Amino acid sequence: MIDSLYIGATGMQAQQMNIDVIANNLANVNTSGFKRNRIDFADLVYRSMGVSSPTAASEATNPVRAGMGTAVMASGKVFTLGDVKKTDQPFDLAVRGQGFFEIAMPDGTTAYTRSGAFQLNGEGVLVTQNGFPLSGSIQVPPDATAVTVGADGRVTATVPTEKQPIEIGRIDLVNFINAAGLKPVGDNLYAATVASGDPIRGVPGENGGGTIAQGFLEASNVKLIDEMINLILAQRAYEINAKVVQASDEMLSISNGLFR
Repeated sequence: MIDSLYIGATGMQAQQMNIDVIANNLANVNTSGFKRNRIDFADLVYRSMGVSSPTAASEATNPVRAGMGTAVMASGKVFTLGDVKKTDQPFDLAVRGQGFFEIAMPDGTTAYTRSGAFQLNGEGVLVTQNGFPLSGSIQVPPDATAVTVGADGRVTATVPTEKQPIEIGRIDLVNFINAAGLKPVGDNLYAATVASGDPIRGVPGENGGGTIAQGFLEASNVKLIDEMINLILAQRAYEINAKVVQASDEMLSISNGLFR
């Protein structure tokens, strides 16, 4: 009887975390390059029922086992592609296909992002909205009248002193064997982990990698309809587990009343 109280509680805790994840997805529905989160559940350990001292023989003839509830076993990102939205801003870049932009962090480490909302800092370097530069330090000349980023990542600038656009750098993309193993660190950035594998750097459009689209941004891959359905299911599952706790409490109350 007591077990059902704890089993119901594990279900409520798991669904509470499920709702937290869904809420975070909904909150980032308009965040460029955001990838939705998902969690995986697993049943907890089982124990034999109706056997005081189980032996090999009784285990074989009486394999009655009861589960002890559920728990959240894993949480990860779903790296399906989001819709590409046209912005016409020269430093808005979207990855069409697989790949991440490589970002140089202030502490000397490297982070990765799908959000291509870049801008120029005071030195003409292409940086994220938080001021972190792209690896390779693409620097735009101060007298440049136009900047073009090709699908292959080649960056060219038009300057008054040259008849033809000059190349000022190249943007490479990075892939991972297991992108779901990346660690989200906030600000639309991810860090490589043992689970994700080492970064594989390459030229956009080669070896199955994505290409770069200038003047576009990748939208979040959160689908409102799917998240709302998941929210309803999680809420109903939470209510049902709460009913289990309530029913167990009422049954315990009846049992205690037998001695009155």
